[in-house]
Amino acid sequence: MDCNDRANFALACIGGGLTEKQTVDQILACNEQTQQHGLILNEQQALALAQARTEALKENRRIEFGGGMLDKLMMAVCDSSYVTQENYVDTLHEWIALFYELKNQTWDTISDDDLLDFLKKALNGCCHGSMELVADRAMRLAEHIHCGKKLDSFSLEEE
Repeated sequence: MDCNDRANFALACIGGGLTEKQTVDQILACNEQTQQHGLILNEQQALALAQARTEALKENRRIEFGGGMLDKLMMAVCDSSYVTQENYVDTLHEWIALFYELKNQTWDTISDDDLLDFLKKALNGCCHGSMELVADRAMRLAEHIHCGKKLDSFSLEEE
C-alpha cells in the first residue's frame, strides 16, 4: 500500500465513522414516508445500506457529504409497484451501485434528480421492475452521452 492508498483509506475510515451514524439515522427517518407503501428498514439494514453507499463511492472514486443521495434513492423506488418489502433492501443496494456508476459513466452531465427520474421511469416503465433491464438501459444512456447526445434525446423504449 503506497502513501496515497493509505491516505485515501484513512480519509474513508475517518469520514465513514463520522457520518455513518448520521447516514443510518437519515435512512431510518425515511421509514416515516416509505411505510405508507409498506416498506420499512430496520437499523441493521440501514447500516448495510450506509456501508454499501460508502463502498460504491470508493469504487467510483466519488465523494459526498452527509447521507448524500440515499434518501432520494429511497423515495424514488418506494412507490413502485415492483418494489415490495421482500425485495426492497436488495433493490436499494442495486440502485446505490447503479446510481454512482451511472453518474461516472455519464460524466456528471446529468443532474442527480434527472438521473433518478430516468432510473425510476425505466424501472416502472419498459423494464417492468427488472433491475437487470434498468442497468442495461442505464449503460445505453451512458453510450448515448458518450456520443455527445443529451438525456432528452434518449428513448427508454427498445430500439
